[in-house]
This record gives sequence, C-alpha cells and structure tokens, in this order.
Amino acid sequence: MSAYSQKMAGFGSAWARAGLLAALAAAGGCVAPRPEAPAPQAAEAAAPAKALEREASFDDLAVLTEALLLVQRHYVEERPFRDVVYGAIDGMLAELDPNSSFLPPKPLADLEEETKGSFGGIGVSVGVQDGGVKVIAPIEDSPAFKAGIHAGDTITAVDGKKLEGTSVDEAVKAMRGEKGSPVKITVERPNGDKAELALVRDEIKLTPVKGVRALGEGIGYVRITQFNEPAVEDFSKALAALEKDRITDLIIDLRDNPGGLLESAVGIAEQILPRGKEIVTVRGRDGVEAQQRFEAGPCERRFTDVPIAVLVNGGSASASEILAGALKAHKRAVLVGEKTYGKASVQNVIKLALRPDCAVRLTTGFYYTPDGKLIHGTGIEPDVQVPVSKSEWRQAQMKRLYEESPGSSTGGMQNLMPGVKDEPLERAKDLLKGARILKKG
Repeated sequence: MSAYSQKMAGFGSAWARAGLLAALAAAGGCVAPRPEAPAPQAAEAAAPAKALEREASFDDLAVLTEALLLVQRHYVEERPFRDVVYGAIDGMLAELDPNSSFLPPKPLADLEEETKGSFGGIGVSVGVQDGGVKVIAPIEDSPAFKAGIHAGDTITAVDGKKLEGTSVDEAVKAMRGEKGSPVKITVERPNGDKAELALVRDEIKLTPVKGVRALGEGIGYVRITQFNEPAVEDFSKALAALEKDRITDLIIDLRDNPGGLLESAVGIAEQILPRGKEIVTVRGRDGVEAQQRFEAGPCERRFTDVPIAVLVNGGSASASEILAGALKAHKRAVLVGEKTYGKASVQNVIKLALRPDCAVRLTTGFYYTPDGKLIHGTGIEPDVQVPVSKSEWRQAQMKRLYEESPGSSTGGMQNLMPGVKDEPLERAKDLLKGARILKKG
C-alpha cells in the first residue's frame, strides 16, 4: 500500500466516524431512539454485540466514503462531487432490483407529473424481465401504439444504445423526451423477429377512464386505462352516468392497463365492494407481522349488487391486478380473458430528509390478494380463458379506439370495423346474460 493510500484510508475512516452519525440519524438509519433500559444482565450480554454491530456499520460506511473521495481525486475526468455521490446511490439501489432507483430533482418531477396524467415520450409502459426491457402495454394512439409495438415485445435498444441489463428508470429516461423529437427504437418480437422503428415523441396524455357507455340489454361498460390520481373520481363519475342508464350488469375492462397508484386501485375497488371487505395486503420483509391491510372504507356510491365481469390480459399489471384479484377473491366478479402480467411489488417513493428535492424509489413489499395469494411473478388466472392473437387484439383495439373517439387518428379504420370482433368482450356479455337467466330461474 502506498503512503498516499494509507493516508486516504485513514482520512476516510476518521471522517466517516466523525460525521456519519448525524446523517444516519436524520435518514432514519442505524441510530434509533433510546429504548427502555433492559435488565442489567441482559444489557451486559447485549452491549458487546451491539457495539460490534455498530462498529462494523461505521467501518463499511467508511469504505464507501473512501471510494467516493478516491473517485473525486483521481478519476481521469473531473466530475462534480454531487454527481459521484448520486451515481453511488443509484448503483446501490439498482443492485437491489430493477424497480428500485434514485430520483434526483428532474426524474422526481417527471414522475410526479406522470401520476397527474401527462408526459413527453413514445407512450409505452415497460418492466424489466429476464434482464430485458419488456413492454407491459403501449398507450393507445401514442407513437408506440401507432408503430405497432405490442405487449410482450422487448425493447433492446434506443438510438442504438443497448438496454440489456438496464433498470426501468434508465430505460424510461432513454425513451422520454420533448414533443417532436425523433427517436429510434429497436424491438424484438416474442417469435424472435426484430424491427427498428423511427418514432417521433409526443405529449402522452393519460385519460384514466374511457369508453363509458351502455352496451344494450342492461349491460354497462367502463374501461380503466391507468390508475393515476384522477382515476378514482373519474370512475365514480362513470358509475353515476351508467346508473342513469339503469344498468343491471357491468363490464370493467382492464386489458393493457399497466397499473399506477395503489391508492387509486383501493379507491376504485371500494366503490364496488361492500364496506369492510379486504382489498389487498402489503407484506414487507417481516411478512405477516409487518403487513399493511387495505379494506373498503366509507364511500358515497356502491354498485355492490350489480354483477360484474372484468376483462384482463397479459398487459394488466400492478394496480390492475390488485383490483382484479380483490374482485375475484370475494367472488364479486368473473374474470375473462388471459393471465395477467404478474408485476405486484410495492415501490415507495421516499423523499430524502437532507435533500427534499431528491427521493429513493424503494421496493418495500409485495401485494397479496384477500385470499392470501402472491401476485408478483405469478399473475392472476382468469375464471374464463379467452386467448386472443396479437393481430386480433390489434384490430379490436383499433375498432374500440374509433368507436370511442371517431375523430382520432384512425383514419380509414371504419371500413375495417364490420368484420372485427372483440371475442373476450362478447364472452363477458354472454356470461352476464347467462347468469341473469339462471338467477331468474
């Protein structure tokens, strides 16, 4: 070891021991409130172990501090020390899982903007699966949707930069950008085919509730596209509109809904579940002992007696699976379509006490359905399987888009409408009508 290395190591250790105690306390780390004094014998036994544990923690933090200082002093290109620190935090969180990440001011502001309903990009929701960036669902009428990107596709590169091994946030950052800016996306289909697509970014507006209408014969329809902040109120308005149509049955369409906010999923579920019914539990590292239970609270309007069918597919993820899982567990609805995605880990965005314009997005638990089933990595099987090919689903989407907004950019699609059929929707309607007949009998 050189003289310089010895000096740096000693400086890092001393600096860490002297200064990190206050930072840890502020961040809720190793320093905790003083507990009740234990019995003398217990205290004597516990004291050496606690001291060793504290000593080891400070030594490890000193190693991190030393590494940061070495980078600042010796890296070939001078970098702002804040960038080095932020990179260290980001690397630490990325090592945990693909969904945990560090959010400096700009990414944090982008995330807050997205939950409110709009952002600039190509319009696709993604997750990391088997080391690749997998498309959960494209947002309809977005650049990605128009270019033919489907759920299940893998985005392998953006502007020639490979995404293999990247985090969700890094992939999203690469695809986001100002409206009107060009971007090239390399896509690999499930069958192995590859395509390079030239897209132009656009403003992506997320309307959470669409297509509210009566389908005839007493059946109402509502589609939830995203569980963002306005979703709960918009769903309530949709139910009020359908109530005026005197519907007797309801279809909720969650296909290609990638999820969103836990609070929005709970707020929608409690409008159609009896009060007090469990919606979902969140279990952290301590399992059942540390679980957080969400149940249906007070609500102005409930359709608790209206039979429901829920449409799901491989693009239904996260908050969609919470809603679908709760309704299935309580036998409140029949699920129709294809197995859901299976993304049900909980990410909390925690702002830093020492720097409130930054945050960490941290996986803190997994969602469990009211009947105790883990959603993450397994998904939810529908009660009635209705498989649909990608081409059939694409046609059904285009037909639906034209019906819901005839002035949209689906020019000429009306000529294709007569021969297009949404098989899962038709099956759901038949199931509800059949149940009605049996009930009368």
